[in-house]
Amino acid sequence: MNVRMNLVQWSLVMLPILSLAQPKQLVTSARPTATRALSSTAATTERNTAKAESTASDSATPESAGSANTLPLFGERPKTAAQIDQEIHFLNDCDRNFASRPEASDFFAARGWDYVMKGDLDTAAHRFNLAWLLNAQNADAYWGLGVVCYQKDNTTDAIRMLKRGVAIADTNTVLMTDLATLQIKNYQDKADPSDLAEAEQYLQKSLAIGPALATSYQKLSLVNFLKTDYDKAWEYFHQAYTLDFSILDLTYLADLQAKRPDPKGVFK
Repeated sequence: MNVRMNLVQWSLVMLPILSLAQPKQLVTSARPTATRALSSTAATTERNTAKAESTASDSATPESAGSANTLPLFGERPKTAAQIDQEIHFLNDCDRNFASRPEASDFFAARGWDYVMKGDLDTAAHRFNLAWLLNAQNADAYWGLGVVCYQKDNTTDAIRMLKRGVAIADTNTVLMTDLATLQIKNYQDKADPSDLAEAEQYLQKSLAIGPALATSYQKLSLVNFLKTDYDKAWEYFHQAYTLDFSILDLTYLADLQAKRPDPKGVFK
């Protein structure tokens, strides 16, 4: 099971192409290494995790797109007695089949990413919710829920989930860049300057931690493009180009050239 997927691929497959100068995708995923639960024996793990997922499916299969199981964090609403009983049954089963709840949480988060790749967003949301239920400090659960919300065109909840993930994994530069990408999109949709300001802050923080992040430089270029500071936009674009030519957004490059020719004459 390959859980190290590329969010660029997800967005190009699942989302329509956005309009001029919009962030067309999230960045490549570098989620935590332990995305798949591993116990002492691989064979035992396979049996136990398969059983746990079967239990999750049997006890709380989403009945419809509006089911609480498909909403971020189960909709953050009061639970019925039946739902509480299901959760207790699920948690007890995980306690029997995994070495720890964080390990089980990693497994269900990994399964969530698999379902995102299959395009089954409701089941993906359910698996990320289960990962959160098992371990509320699993940033990958929030990250996954944010991606699902984004795929469903719910940018507000996507940003809210990614912010919760960043609050836990506050040195995860890729997660911060994904969050900034969504805030840039939200700014373009709603023209709230606070979105652009926060996006810039997250990108600057990501570069303070990892100064060789080409994607963060390109996103900063876009931020300054939207602020109509085209000189600064070119400066950041050139830094991205120097670090990794392959990540450059050529559609955005054309937009930038239309506003101001490349002052260094590299792109003509």
